[in-house]
Amino acid sequence: MPEVTRPDGAVIHYEVFGRGRPLLLIAPGGVNSEIGFWERSRINPIKEFAGEFMVIGMDQRHAGKSWNAPPTFSYDLTAADQVAVLDHAGVQRAHVWGGCIGVAHVLKLVHHAPGRISAAVGQDPVGLDQTNSIATFTAMFQPTLEMARREGTAAVVQSALGGPMFMANNAGGPFARRIVADTAFRARIGAMNADEYIALVQAFSSGIWPEGSPFFTVDREWLATCPAPLLILPGNDAFHPTSIAREICRTVPRARCLDVDCRSDEKRPATIQSIRAFLQEHSR
Repeated sequence: MPEVTRPDGAVIHYEVFGRGRPLLLIAPGGVNSEIGFWERSRINPIKEFAGEFMVIGMDQRHAGKSWNAPPTFSYDLTAADQVAVLDHAGVQRAHVWGGCIGVAHVLKLVHHAPGRISAAVGQDPVGLDQTNSIATFTAMFQPTLEMARREGTAAVVQSALGGPMFMANNAGGPFARRIVADTAFRARIGAMNADEYIALVQAFSSGIWPEGSPFFTVDREWLATCPAPLLILPGNDAFHPTSIAREICRTVPRARCLDVDCRSDEKRPATIQSIRAFLQEHSR
């Protein structure tokens, strides 16, 4: 199980499946953007593509086995983590596939290191449009804030110990994986007063869901210059508005959107083949 230690002490876990042209995966799951979330996807790129690509799955900082990161968040840090994983795996240039929050990561990675990415698949892009608001995304942090206010940080710790996956147990907070695994960190959180913990979580929330761009990590002006070809699988709910996918496809010079229902039982085989053809086209 390869790991990369970053300058701030974060240890980033990744796994390699198969051989061939490198394909870096940045998983769905929000705070829990980790390898295991691909098993919940209507198309699992590890299962479908490891037979012909070197598929590199990674747990983003704070997620999965990359739990020991400092309790802050920025996409500058995560983009550097992703490049460090490519470096550690001996990969100079790769395709990248992101799901949900992973599309925000993908756009930031292409912005941060355009020479390292040959093509990108974006599944269910997150974003802001007229159907939602920043509160749609930050609402997931409210249960842990309310618990800290009402019962104190000891209650947050107990909640985390009872269920360390934030997406399934918001009350445990975004640092639940580390609370469970790191006794010193657990004691640190438990010793905080409510105001200290609330400030820490609010800063984290603002880092992972920043205001200022409908795409969270890049602006429209940069999208119009994005050098990587993109294949987009649109979402259709409040977190993954269809309009965001379509705006990406209208704005990025070499982007193409598939149908909103491209992962239906009827269309999924053809969609997998379209993704395969896209990746193969840009592997030459």
